[in-house]
This record gives sequence, structure tokens and C-alpha cells, in this order.
Amino acid sequence: MSTPLTVIVAFLAVIFVISGLSKASGNEKGLSGTREVNVPDKLARAIGFFETLLALGLIISMKWNWMLFFPLVGLWVFMAGAVYTHFKANKLRTSIPAFFLLTLISIALVLNK
Repeated sequence: MSTPLTVIVAFLAVIFVISGLSKASGNEKGLSGTREVNVPDKLARAIGFFETLLALGLIISMKWNWMLFFPLVGLWVFMAGAVYTHFKANKLRTSIPAFFLLTLISIALVLNK
């Protein structure tokens, strides 16, 4: 794994562990973003659980490079869904973090070859 890819994957892992755990735990601040775009709390908590699992997949894939593709694609789907949901709720400004993460994940997929 190249150094730029390692840095991006490590950054994504930290962000998604924090984000996923805050949603999965039912934390008010973690769920505030999803409530703002009318996502039910149970669905948001499930999304948080899967974000955490995929982040752990990123961490594991730093050891076994062959599996990096799978958590990256999973997170890409979640972030594409987040961008779509924010646009649908007409909350363009709050979609910027999801779009940034979607872009980073896309770069990681390209660097992963």
C-alpha cells in the first residue's frame, strides 16, 4: 500500500469509527445530522453500525491489502446515499462533509488499483 493511500485510509477509518459509533450509540449529536434530513433514528443507528464495521474493515485491510476494495465500496455507497439524501431534503450545505468523504473514498479506490 502506498503512503498516500495509507494516509487516506487511516483518516477515513478514524472519521468513520467516530461517526459510526456516535450514530450507532444513539448519541443526540450523532443523530442530529440524520434527523435534519428526515432519516428515522433506527435506520440512522443501523447505518452507524455498518459504518463502524466498514471502518474496522479499513483498519484490517491495512494489514491485508487485498480486501481494501470491499470496505471502500461499502463506504462509497453510504456516502453517495448521504449526498443524495441531503440533496433530496434540500440541505445542500450540510451535504459538503459527505461529498468530501465521497471524494476521498473515490481517490482511495483509484489509488488502490
